[in-house]
Amino acid sequence: MTAILTTAPAKEKKKKYPFFREVQQELSKVSWTTKEEIQLCTKVVVFSTFAFGLAIYLTDLALRGVLNLIFLIGRGIGG
Repeated sequence: MTAILTTAPAKEKKKKYPFFREVQQELSKVSWTTKEEIQLCTKVVVFSTFAFGLAIYLTDLALRGVLNLIFLIGRGIGG
């Protein structure tokens, strides 16, 4: 019975090592981005975030102005 217990972990170790080798081989096939590409993409994301935030803010101001004008016209007519 002890022979069965000692062989089970050995089989398990044999299965793990080829997995890690295969993972390492697959990772070597990956096309990693360069530092310059990451910096450029980061700049694009930051600029886009500020640009969209500004656009949303200006749209909000315009809609608020239109709604306030409608409200004032309605109060003027309705009394």
